[in-house]
Amino acid sequence: MPDAVFDTHFHIIDPRFPVMENQGFLPPTFTVEDYRARTAGLGISGGTVIAGSFQGIQTEYMYDALEKLGPTFVGVIQIAATVSDEEILRLNAAGVRAVRFNLYRGGSAGIADLDRLARRVHDVASWHAELYVDVATIEPIFDTLASLPKISIDHLGMTQAGLPKLLALAERGAKVKATGFGRTEVDVTAVLRELAAVNPDCLMFGSDLPSQRARRPFMPSDMELIRHTLGADLARKAFRDNAVAFYRPRELPAR
Repeated sequence: MPDAVFDTHFHIIDPRFPVMENQGFLPPTFTVEDYRARTAGLGISGGTVIAGSFQGIQTEYMYDALEKLGPTFVGVIQIAATVSDEEILRLNAAGVRAVRFNLYRGGSAGIADLDRLARRVHDVASWHAELYVDVATIEPIFDTLASLPKISIDHLGMTQAGLPKLLALAERGAKVKATGFGRTEVDVTAVLRELAAVNPDCLMFGSDLPSQRARRPFMPSDMELIRHTLGADLARKAFRDNAVAFYRPRELPAR
């Protein structure tokens, strides 16, 4: 396993904070302690807590998780389009680094607010926008996404039909998360190679824990697949360097 990993995609679901049903689904409990237990021995020294659709635009759970995880971890939050600049700056001080648009399952600000909100959080706090979306569906918003200051796309874009658009965004500087191998429908090995070829700085590993609603959960062998497919130099970028430069944690995770 790599000895210095930044995990760009996992959820913390603490029962002390409310969750809401989404498409008939309520998530399992997955606390900071659960995350540490599941990732023990994987070399993870920093990462990104991701807001789930079932957490809506709440923020309390994120403040709590980032305080427990420490300054090498950051957050990606769902917020209302009407959020104040003051709240954006408070979240930024706590370690939040991006706004998430969940166009696949909802729970976030919608597509109508995408351009304005993504630009505002970038202007206020240098945040980027993260999208959980089937990239095959983005034709109507492709030009908007391509023009945003900084974006990332979850789970290798979800479907093989979206690959041409995903590669086009990566060529323009978008980051792509090598996450959710148990939920994406793409040919993972082939897509990793194609993305690394068009932009060696675009890929970022994430565990997708606790992998709710995936066909299968994350397995350590997913990390071996990345390492074997990309080779040592590109894998080092995907496991740490690309993400650390993108997320700007308050303290750098150990190498």
